[in-house]
Amino acid sequence: MSSDASSTRQEVHDELEHVRADFHALVAAATPADLRRPSSGTRWTNGQLLFHMFFGYLVVRRLIPLVRLMGRLPGPVGRIFARVLEAGTRLFHLINYQSDRGAARVIHGPRLLRWFDRTLDVLQAQLETEPAAALARGMHMPLSWDPCFRDWMSLAEIYHYGTQHYDHHRQQLTIGRPS
Repeated sequence: MSSDASSTRQEVHDELEHVRADFHALVAAATPADLRRPSSGTRWTNGQLLFHMFFGYLVVRRLIPLVRLMGRLPGPVGRIFARVLEAGTRLFHLINYQSDRGAARVIHGPRLLRWFDRTLDVLQAQLETEPAAALARGMHMPLSWDPCFRDWMSLAEIYHYGTQHYDHHRQQLTIGRPS
């Protein structure tokens, strides 16, 4: 990720447009049998994993105000906060798994695409208005919550995180593969 704010904005915008096209193609290509098939390396079906890939961008939307706030506080506050979140890792993973299973039953197909597009549109619009100084501030993260989290992440890296999360899980889909 470039340190220049305008380059960062363009990189994230381009990533989101690439992901948008890829996600639309995946959802359009997925047969009902594909959606019910287990993914590779997770306990989710492909349909549930597609929802989870979308959910990563919802997480970004929720992290943005938190990172803005924590980025203004002294470093020790952020480290303590990350440790508190880390203590709840087991519960976090349980809720993350179960909620995506349930949500995928209701939010799929055209509805999932509408929500996905709306979420990416909001993220792109927010990113355009972020001051460069805000993009440079960040916070400590709970490392066991996600393999894409690092100990400390800037707001610019949080905007990029959604696509890292998407790419990680994209490899686990078995859509279009033989059973």
